Amino acid sequence: MSKRDDLIAKYADDLRTKCKMDPDMSLLTKVTIGCGPAIYDADSAVVAASDTSELERVKNNFLVKKLGLADSPALMDAVHAVIDTYGRAERQKYRAVIYYMLTKHFRKEAVYG
Repeated sequence: MSKRDDLIAKYADDLRTKCKMDPDMSLLTKVTIGCGPAIYDADSAVVAASDTSELERVKNNFLVKKLGLADSPALMDAVHAVIDTYGRAERQKYRAVIYYMLTKHFRKEAVYG
């Protein structure tokens, strides 16, 4: 398996065990590919949930720019809800997993066609 396949398997395991979700593997693969080289860097592969500027970046760069959502307080509420689902105490919150859950939350799967 390739490194990307290994990461996708790890993300799917997080969705199953930590988030109690049955992942759509096709969508998870597309979201992971959409993250680009960030998934291979230890720092950018994870989201620092306690850093408000990091959460703003998730909102602006992913929800607004990638998913095409209008900026509103509901976006940050969704980011916090996803982080709660992942588990605030969880140290490693993978970017691809958070992006996947946000894509499902807003029913924007069509963005990944």
